Amino acid sequence: MPYLYGHNLRIRASERTDIPLFLRWINDPDVVSNLETYAPMGIEEEEAWFTAMKSRPIDEHNLVIEVHPDGQDQEWVAIGNISFFPIDQIARSVEIGIMIGEKDYWNKGYGTEAMRTMYRYGFEVLNLNRIWLRVYDTNPRAKRAYEKAGFVYEGTMRQAFYKHGQYIDAHVMSILKSDWIESRKDVAH
Repeated sequence: MPYLYGHNLRIRASERTDIPLFLRWINDPDVVSNLETYAPMGIEEEEAWFTAMKSRPIDEHNLVIEVHPDGQDQEWVAIGNISFFPIDQIARSVEIGIMIGEKDYWNKGYGTEAMRTMYRYGFEVLNLNRIWLRVYDTNPRAKRAYEKAGFVYEGTMRQAFYKHGQYIDAHVMSILKSDWIESRKDVAH
């Protein structure tokens, strides 16, 4: 797969050499506090995950989000990852997940831009109709970023997850291809 480009970032295929970076992110309590990750991961678990992920269809592989540091035209730096999983071939629907692992790049709009880049790819190239996600009620920053990216609130899965000693609601949000097409018309005018 070629690179996917946004305005300020690119998304590329993940490589086995990315495993130490993924391992650092997935073991950072701040990074995973709002993800469905519960236990510390070691190199063997991360390598097993990587091998299993690479055995799935290519459109469901984990991708790496890269940016130029401080907006400079320098070498690309990996700041997170994003993926579709699994694609429902009949309904043309898929869940999307994202993790910005480099905390220095939080609150700078990269998550919103990565989402827009991925759903453009999903709608234009993969012919998807619906892209959806789940976001913890305890993560209002992410919910705002998804709304900014065009995702619409669908409903709440009450007490769907258990984390940090409490049950947590998860909000389901989605964007439809028709929503995306309509938003592009608004920009063109």
